Amino acid sequence: MTDRGLDPVSLQVLVGALRAACDEMGAVLIRSARSPNITERHDCSTALFAADGELVMQAEHIPVHLGSMPDAVAAVLDAEQREGGLWILNDPYRGGTHLPDITLISPLFADRRLIGFAASRAHHADIGGPTPGGMPADSTSLDEEGVVIAPTRADDEVLRGLADRMRRPEERLADLRAQRAANLTGARRVGELVERHGADGLGTAMAEILDYAERRTRAALSELADGEYAAEDVLEGGPGGSRDVTVRVSARIAGDALTLDFTGSAEQVPGNLNCPLSVTKSAAFFAVRALTDPDAPPSAGAYRPVEVLAPPGCLLNARPPGAVVAGNVETSSRVADLVLAALGSATHGVGQGQGTMNNLTLAPAPSAPQHPGDGRAEAGEAQREWTYYETIGGGQGACPDADGPSAIHVAMSNTLNTPIEALETEYPVRVRELGVRRGSGGAGRHRGGDGIVREIEALEPMRYTLITERRRHPPRGRGGGADGAPGKNLLNGEPLPSKASGELRAGDRLRIETPGGGGYGSAAGDGHGGGETSRA
Repeated sequence: MTDRGLDPVSLQVLVGALRAACDEMGAVLIRSARSPNITERHDCSTALFAADGELVMQAEHIPVHLGSMPDAVAAVLDAEQREGGLWILNDPYRGGTHLPDITLISPLFADRRLIGFAASRAHHADIGGPTPGGMPADSTSLDEEGVVIAPTRADDEVLRGLADRMRRPEERLADLRAQRAANLTGARRVGELVERHGADGLGTAMAEILDYAERRTRAALSELADGEYAAEDVLEGGPGGSRDVTVRVSARIAGDALTLDFTGSAEQVPGNLNCPLSVTKSAAFFAVRALTDPDAPPSAGAYRPVEVLAPPGCLLNARPPGAVVAGNVETSSRVADLVLAALGSATHGVGQGQGTMNNLTLAPAPSAPQHPGDGRAEAGEAQREWTYYETIGGGQGACPDADGPSAIHVAMSNTLNTPIEALETEYPVRVRELGVRRGSGGAGRHRGGDGIVREIEALEPMRYTLITERRRHPPRGRGGGADGAPGKNLLNGEPLPSKASGELRAGDRLRIETPGGGGYGSAAGDGHGGGETSRA
């Protein structure tokens, strides 16, 4: 470190140290948690923040978590911070995403001075409320989706009290304690950096990392042609996903700055596709990073050149008490599609990915038998308390120079699948089929990736909830590439709508066929045709 700040080598060393700290936080969380949704699917994220609340570094975890976490820190920033303190929240209108995603925030101190924050967010398998898993297909208000946690000071007693309001409270408490352990790990690693560089030196390093990421993003934006680029798409809203809900974006590039204006998108809806502004920004930032400089340090500096506008009360800037559970998982995916499509006219462009997380929740039916102590429940706890949640991968869109990858989580999700062994051990189900949905990717000079087939047989009565998209509207190809195949939901071979819930009897089979990605370029190789964007 010089008098003028960090030299390039020291800057990269500090970037690596902070990234390693975030990665270790994530490893501690995953290895300490109890629920398969975290231990197997890794549906969690960790990050470090400067004292003013700016995101300094994050692990490469879940995009929809990470881009919105700065708003969670902002929600507690003006309160008194105490050394050794802890905050907890999940309110989507105060920095959260949807209720199952619970955030824990720990202020970091050096010599009694606030120097930053460590934060972790994890999707909990249950959040209380009338619907197991907190993922109802037909909710119309936030309180129908589970326990709402405003920014609250927390200790073990508070964590236990919240867990007791949810299904399988011991598992919920174990997962919350794992998040706290992740934050403590971040605090230790930041403390070690303070010992080596001093609090002022670390503060300078954080500021320079943010500035460095900003410079790289502005440099990438300045290489794009100035202009206004528009895109439009739809979500499958209304009863069962039968009604189209329009979303629009205008991307204005001016030198090294970008404005993403979602004016013209549909108004907030009675259902749960509503999106808090923090989630809209998260999806927009992800898409911009993917198309500009994905190797820049993953920090708030990369977002400084980007302004996101969405009229209050519209679908993408919803107001309480609107339901939001699908907004976090499905609408966020469509926002990413929109921004990628609009900016595709200024960059190379890509075919659309599956555009959905294919959310599935399973829980016991009221008539389900109890199996206390059989290995699928905690001691003395009835099996009727179990809840299983997963998202299912699909096909990614093709690029100008490559086929799209198959059978992966795309865009705003970055989780793993639950291994069959873990699924069948923990829950009363049998996986009848898990494979690639061959031929579902769109044709073209480069093919879109194929989706996934996942068929599950219920071994006892249970209820299910499906929140999916791209069942009526396929992922679009680009540059003459063909569309990917839309997804399908089937119960015993009979079609289900994109948003559905009901009961399974023992022996019933629920089959999800996820969408394929859009192709790129005509098969003849002329590269013309297709596209869903326009330049104004």
